Amino acid sequence: MRKLELLAPAGDLEKLKMAIIYGADAVYLGGEAFGLRASAKNFSIEQLKEGLAFAHARGKKVYVTLNIIPHNEDLEGLPEYVKTLEEIGVDAVIISDPGVISVVKEVTPNMEIHLSTQANTTNYLSANFWHKQGVKRIVLARELSIDEIKEIIEKSSEELEIEAFIHGAMCISYSGRCLLSNYMANRDANRGECAQSCRWKYHLVEEKRPNEYYPIYEDEKGTYIFNSKDLCMIEHMPELIDAGVKSFKIEGRMKSPYYVATIVRSYRMAIDAYLADKANYSYDEKWLEEIKKASHRDHTTGFYFSKPSGDEQLYTSSSYIRDYDFVGLVLDYDKDTGVATVEQRNRIFVGDEVEVFGPNKDYFNQIVEKMWNSEDSEIDVAPHAQQIIKIKMDKPVEAWDIIRKPRKE
Repeated sequence: MRKLELLAPAGDLEKLKMAIIYGADAVYLGGEAFGLRASAKNFSIEQLKEGLAFAHARGKKVYVTLNIIPHNEDLEGLPEYVKTLEEIGVDAVIISDPGVISVVKEVTPNMEIHLSTQANTTNYLSANFWHKQGVKRIVLARELSIDEIKEIIEKSSEELEIEAFIHGAMCISYSGRCLLSNYMANRDANRGECAQSCRWKYHLVEEKRPNEYYPIYEDEKGTYIFNSKDLCMIEHMPELIDAGVKSFKIEGRMKSPYYVATIVRSYRMAIDAYLADKANYSYDEKWLEEIKKASHRDHTTGFYFSKPSGDEQLYTSSSYIRDYDFVGLVLDYDKDTGVATVEQRNRIFVGDEVEVFGPNKDYFNQIVEKMWNSEDSEIDVAPHAQQIIKIKMDKPVEAWDIIRKPRKE
């Protein structure tokens, strides 16, 4: 079977490394210009070089977003930037605008081009059109069913790759093309500055009663009428694989390294399990249980099986569900003493019950019985952000393993 790709978000260098260590085949990220995540830390050229070296040394790929919907002034410096991306070894660029495509083809004719979901590709005629323009891969609009995706694949060139979103935040506008943020906050979502106005709380105001605010839903706190549930297709990977999708995309360049590792790990296990033995494949509930241990909203399958109904919206809150805290990242482990060197990410106390997990292995539980600071003095609590500590482990661990603990009620 042809190789499939699990594609993960990389909002910064640590997230890039975490995604690759935990099973991503490729990552997508933004540089310091021309991308749609202006609030992400994004990558300087030097950081890009480091990320590329890390990925390529492990046989993985890096794609850079150039997917803003540009105005005239946004095009300044684009040819030089694209040329630099080619020189440092970027594997592909993700673009939504035909003008940007023309620049890339002119200055870097060998650069692989992926068409962003912002281009709203919803049919096979459009897919074939873009392929003739030099596009190697199309990231389909999110407003498609599996049957529609299957027909697009069947009726487009065999050389054209199809990428589809499988997990993450959903947008109420059409494939991310939205003006609400412009009107509400003077921040252009199509140029990388979305304020997520769709997730704010709204009340109804009648024209002749300007100071009377009515909740649209029967709740005295109002309602979040535009607030979508998060996409989650972990239970349905066989359908997407059999439809012919080449690349499976996880949303979340603004999310934490812990989120990236947790989500990538679950989808890696699900995809590998199906490819290893399709005839005897069985969905494992633990994959979804693990996903729910990262920050999340309630889940939906989006448009894949039917058009979303009112059940796909969250009317009561725009907050995430956070049942676990990422408390430590393992840096090293001494097999002789059973002591791990850990970078603290949230407060850890002696006596805490924690879960420890890593790529390609199940988690285990243990009680934190002993901790030491960097001077080898025994401590009861590690309160300082990114403090280097040592913890006695019940089982062997490795660098990049993650320590988390349940939140108390």
